Amino acid sequence: MLKRFYKSLFFTRRFYGLFVAVVLLFLLSYGASFLFPVAQLFLLFLGILVALDYTVLFSRKDPVPVRRTLSERFSNGDQNKVSLELTNRYPFRVWLRIIDELPDQFQRRDFLLHCSLNGNEDRSLTYELRPTERGEYVFHAINVFIKSPFGILERRSVLDAEKTVKVLPSWFQMKQYELLAYSHNLAESGSKKIRKLGHSLEFEQIKEYVRGDDIRSINWKATARKGGQFMVNKYTDERSQQIYCVIDKGRVMKMPFNGLSLLDYAINATLILSRVALIKQDKAGLITFADQIGHVLPAGRKAMQMSSILEILYNQQTKFMETDFEKLYALVRTRITQRSLLVLFTNFESLSGLQRQLPYIRSMARNHLLLVVFFENTELQQIRETDAKDLEGLYSKTIAEKFAFEKRLIVKELQKHGITTILTAPERLTVDTVNKYLEIKARLAI
Repeated sequence: MLKRFYKSLFFTRRFYGLFVAVVLLFLLSYGASFLFPVAQLFLLFLGILVALDYTVLFSRKDPVPVRRTLSERFSNGDQNKVSLELTNRYPFRVWLRIIDELPDQFQRRDFLLHCSLNGNEDRSLTYELRPTERGEYVFHAINVFIKSPFGILERRSVLDAEKTVKVLPSWFQMKQYELLAYSHNLAESGSKKIRKLGHSLEFEQIKEYVRGDDIRSINWKATARKGGQFMVNKYTDERSQQIYCVIDKGRVMKMPFNGLSLLDYAINATLILSRVALIKQDKAGLITFADQIGHVLPAGRKAMQMSSILEILYNQQTKFMETDFEKLYALVRTRITQRSLLVLFTNFESLSGLQRQLPYIRSMARNHLLLVVFFENTELQQIRETDAKDLEGLYSKTIAEKFAFEKRLIVKELQKHGITTILTAPERLTVDTVNKYLEIKARLAI
């Protein structure tokens, strides 16, 4: 009981200021005796204040309850809202310091919220967290430090509010793209419309002709049956095409940008691309690989396909071994027999690194439409754009230019062999990948 008392009672700066003033008065009273009664009165006054403040603060049990409200799952790489619902059960105004014990992954030891509440007032405080790792995050206790209008003492109330939250790949962005895809308005997210070069082979319906329809689509038999009202055939994009997202989990994908690793950027883009493909009536599949083949999810359009993709992506971790493209090629050759779009998320930092894997990449591209997606080094881009002020800066800028030139050579080398390529900044990966997928569908390339 005594231990709990000591843990919940704290003295404020106002108390220490008054206490130091009393001590100084007693010290000065050795040379000026008339100050001794004044010092005694100040000491008595301070004691009465402490007693009153203690009585006021500890007169109620659980005086300021706090309830934490948050989602059951967080979106990796996005801002996630957390709300604290506060209630002041005192009849007077109080000042609060709130320390919410955040999950260890955030490594924030300075998190502190300040607020004041009037008597019997309710209030909601909101803050945001941006996780950069997938996994389970555990929120711990909430510490509330309460100060009354006297401001002499501070009462700490520890509320047990432990809660575990799963951090999943960026499902916030997935929901955004899902709504845009359903509304056929992906251009709002940065995706551009591609002019179709001809009709696809998927017939959808016969409808009445309106101005702007292609006159080459007029169905003359249906027009004759309608008695002169022109009828046209309406076509839609081909459906049930297989889209495989192939994720490299080797050490080249461990590089971090803006808190997220390249693997996490690839996982977020895969989740969104798979959802858009399913909305477009295509079949979405998934392959992960490093020095060994990881997970293989056959392309499908069943109801639980997105749940299966999300469950696989949630547990992916970077391997620190060299990626084995030969095993990937053997898997693609034996397991994917129908021509498909393979979106390969990987990274190459040098032309020599590409040359080692190029034979297997070219072999996969013979039977499938292969889209190689790799990353610009945005950190080097900042060095390239900064003026060199000394010799060391000049060396750094020259090396950064060399690496950027190597990236451009890699793109040209892949395109020379007829392999579609995306070189993108990590932050633009999702938009650029969805753009390219829509372009490929519009051009009937699969």
